[in-house]
Amino acid sequence: MSERVIPLVDQRIASLAAAIPAQRIVADGLLSDALGRPLSDLRISVTDRCNFRCNYCMPKEVFDKDYPYLPHGALLSFEEITRTAKLFVAHGVRKIRLTGGEPLLRKNIEVLIGQLAALRTPDGQPLDLTLTTNGSLLARKAKSLKAAGLKRVTVSLDGLDDAVFRAMNDVDFPVADVLEGIEAARAAGLGAGEPGHSLKINMVVKRGTNEHEIPRMARHFQGTGIVLRFIEYMDVGATNGWRMDEVLPSAEVVRMIHAELPLVQLDPSAPGETAERWGYADASGRHDPALGEIGVISSVTQAFCRDCNRARLSTEGKLYLCLFAGQGHDLRALIRGGASDEDIASAIGAIWQGRSDRYSELRASMPTDAGTGARRVEMSYIGG
Repeated sequence: MSERVIPLVDQRIASLAAAIPAQRIVADGLLSDALGRPLSDLRISVTDRCNFRCNYCMPKEVFDKDYPYLPHGALLSFEEITRTAKLFVAHGVRKIRLTGGEPLLRKNIEVLIGQLAALRTPDGQPLDLTLTTNGSLLARKAKSLKAAGLKRVTVSLDGLDDAVFRAMNDVDFPVADVLEGIEAARAAGLGAGEPGHSLKINMVVKRGTNEHEIPRMARHFQGTGIVLRFIEYMDVGATNGWRMDEVLPSAEVVRMIHAELPLVQLDPSAPGETAERWGYADASGRHDPALGEIGVISSVTQAFCRDCNRARLSTEGKLYLCLFAGQGHDLRALIRGGASDEDIASAIGAIWQGRSDRYSELRASMPTDAGTGARRVEMSYIGG
């Protein structure tokens, strides 16, 4: 086992206890953290496995054939996930996103989707239930995902050039198969054409690797009803060898597209929205809804911590309060230890009330991991 794998295993074992507070915190949908941020978005990782080896997420030299993935018994069952999700919904969560690893690798994922789709908010509304995927299995599963109750999907696609795409996923997977999956998702009705709930494509932009694909991607998805979003290459985890000089700022992405396809800035679609919205303009310089829009997620150059309303539940039941966190709070111990729903909900409330994370805002003034010995959780473990 390589030395680089050891801290990842240690990291997954280490966790903070999810303590039940002496004074019960009632789930009334009004929960907020130490900075006044509500809890409205829950991201649930259903597997730590992926069939891609993208170098910015699960590089092959670390996640090799000897990598010790979590045993099945360590993963939360679908019933445990649904029980926990119901408690988060009682605290105010209205959107749940299933992630991984690659979530479509989780066997019978449609069963979990059906269970989550049956949940209702305190005012009786269905959840905004979504899933992020690399698209490799989407063509064969799109119809069953929709039938199970999934609202929409977000597909990761880092370029249209087949050679670039194969190099980035590092398993020689063809881009044509992902495009087929995207079309299958659209045909199945997974988001495309629904205002504010469009099918989305996420492109991670890494300077020196795929930035030349930006205009081509913009042209390809313009007018399709699909929202293309460009994400700055992030310093998530400890294995991707992140360097600031490989970050292409979102402002440059916008300028690059605007030079060919005029853009006009749009208002945020929802509180806590991570993407800055830009619409394609018509000849008069106004947004033409028929042409659609793009988004840019400036996770490195423009921190959006102050509006962050997202919690993350790992595959094995640890609650993370930030994408860049070092440790999670062990909810599985409560779930499997006989705690009541009220006690678990109270523990979740106490954890969120104590939350003050704002890593991206503080990034520039923080010491490096090498200097502190601290390690951040891997994105492949808790999802993006």
